[in-house]
Amino acid sequence: MGFLLAALPTGVATVSAAAPETPLTAAGQKLEARYAEQLKALQAEIAREVPAVGEAKKAAYLAAREAVSKAEIAVNAAQQPLAKIPEAKEAIGIWKKYSLPDATKKIAEAREELKTATTDDARAAAQKTLAAQEERLASVTARLKAAEEEIAKSESVQGKDVQAKFVQASQAAQAALAQAQSNGLAAANVLLTAAGSFLTSDRLDASLVKFVVLFEATPRGLAEFAQQGAEQAALVDELLADGDLMKRMVMADGAAGGKYGRAMEIHTAIRKASPKAKEGVLQQLTLAVALEHAVPVKQDNPAEKSAAPATVDPVKRYLAYEQAYGDGELDAAFKDLTVWDLRFVVNGDEPDETAAWGREMLRNYRPDIIFDPDDAWRYVNAVRTDVKYGSQDCKFDRPSLQNYQNIIMNGGVCGRRAFFGRFILRAFGIPTTARPQSGHGALIHWTPAGWVPCLGGGWGSGWTGTRYNGDLDFLATSQARAAGEAYLLQVKRAQWIGDVVGEKRVFGFSCGEPGLWYGASLYRQMAIIEAAKAKTLAAVGTHLGEANESAETKAAAVVKAPVTDADKKVVVGSNGVITIPAAACSGVQPVKSFLGGLQAFCGGEFNCEVDVPNPGKYRLTARVVTVRDGGKIQLTAHGAKDAVDIVIPYTCGQWEQTQPVEVTLAQGKNVLGFSQPERGITLKAITLTPVR
Repeated sequence: MGFLLAALPTGVATVSAAAPETPLTAAGQKLEARYAEQLKALQAEIAREVPAVGEAKKAAYLAAREAVSKAEIAVNAAQQPLAKIPEAKEAIGIWKKYSLPDATKKIAEAREELKTATTDDARAAAQKTLAAQEERLASVTARLKAAEEEIAKSESVQGKDVQAKFVQASQAAQAALAQAQSNGLAAANVLLTAAGSFLTSDRLDASLVKFVVLFEATPRGLAEFAQQGAEQAALVDELLADGDLMKRMVMADGAAGGKYGRAMEIHTAIRKASPKAKEGVLQQLTLAVALEHAVPVKQDNPAEKSAAPATVDPVKRYLAYEQAYGDGELDAAFKDLTVWDLRFVVNGDEPDETAAWGREMLRNYRPDIIFDPDDAWRYVNAVRTDVKYGSQDCKFDRPSLQNYQNIIMNGGVCGRRAFFGRFILRAFGIPTTARPQSGHGALIHWTPAGWVPCLGGGWGSGWTGTRYNGDLDFLATSQARAAGEAYLLQVKRAQWIGDVVGEKRVFGFSCGEPGLWYGASLYRQMAIIEAAKAKTLAAVGTHLGEANESAETKAAAVVKAPVTDADKKVVVGSNGVITIPAAACSGVQPVKSFLGGLQAFCGGEFNCEVDVPNPGKYRLTARVVTVRDGGKIQLTAHGAKDAVDIVIPYTCGQWEQTQPVEVTLAQGKNVLGFSQPERGITLKAITLTPVR
């Protein structure tokens, strides 16, 4: 057997060139030497087994890759003219829906402030605001006009001819790229054929995974950890002797930052803390937490809690999810997630109590979103329906609240809305990660049918903060993983060999030009995806502003529950207290309640009829949930001319009773009319207590 490259690299490459932070003791230096010797021996052992590939096959593969690169450049160039019109139309929509109305409103406000200003400073401030907003309005108006002219030009006869030529050029470039990619795959298959059964056999797996662990951790890094004491040194030895555990680790993309010693420490601590950590998905969860938290995850605490931990406690993070899983609070699909999937659940910056709050808040406030049968929108639909678009209220964020509580209270744009979307998905155990794109904050998340982009453009529009960089490369690894471990292992083995021979790590074509083995791994992955006929899910929520919906659109998003006569039954107690269930009201959206029976999401005006046996004065209270300052509801009772204000408390997603207000009711039929702000509340029941 020969070696793929011309010669074995001298020494062993490391994943990171960062300078070590911890000086090595004499014992640490000995440990480093021992780990380095193991790494060198493994490299030599594996190198002897790697099949040789002829120079002609290498040259053919490299030429095919160069042709692909040129074709990709040609496609990008051909598609740029086609992107101008869709981009212009999207910009027009945003300017008309948000920018122009907002600037107009602020100009009116500034003019009013200028009229009422009583001091020179106040007048100067109002004048400055007015000038800035007038300049903004003029700028947006000019850009809007230019965009509309560009669209009109493209829709003329001559413009349509030009557009048709752009389309033809793009189609030709894409066809050339498809052919180049097919040629590249064929050339890669020649390499793989020359390798024989090398990538399908597990004969070298024990040596390969140990090499990768030593390679990623680096002898120096392992020595820094192990020199802390006998316990840490024993953990490293235990890890390096456990081939199955190392394989599970590297298949899930390894320990964060290459900190395998710390990952082993966390893994051991979790298994000591919980006897359940060795069973089913909880075993997977244990390893996911250990790998992801090997580098401490910064914790985002409420501003007022300055003494709160700066980083997430990984053992407590595991126990929090174990508890939620045992209590049935997580998505039903949680039990089927892999270690790799779960890494995108447990890596959130929210304190564990905030995640618990998120689950309880949504169960109380919008249970219909939890019951949503659409996997693409379940949980994350809360962004579309309840996280207000706009940054004008962010100044009202409360230091007593955690960031995600402030976001659903005061809204935000792009980033804040995507942050909340990922948070609420993680809270319910759904894997998700950031997928920003130019000008937008978006996310992607797991579904049983595959990963889906949400709140942004489709696949190919953005990038991720993972080792896969471009979102298409992230999609590819997720699809290969879905095909099964046996197939994924073929991809991984080629990458591990690439590490052995010193190739640059390239986990997707967007990450750079791969070497022979890494390139072969990516083409093998491509073939696996094609053979599996993997489905690529279309993006949902492609326009971030759509979450700022009208009350009508928002109401339509509610997953309604059927209402029976029993659900609407008004109860009169022996003490004369009248209880009106939310489902008895008209103008509300009844939904299934985790409290049992139904509750209702209320927006705008609604009313209810009640048959009062004893006329007189009653104290009215309502059991409600809010996630933002509730403001007031105006109540009219029995046709009274004057409305009564009901103060709606900010309940932070919990059930609370409103403070009582007094109403006078007649004997027999009474109509209670309610009028509230557009962004609504959740109602369980209204109670009328006689005033004695």
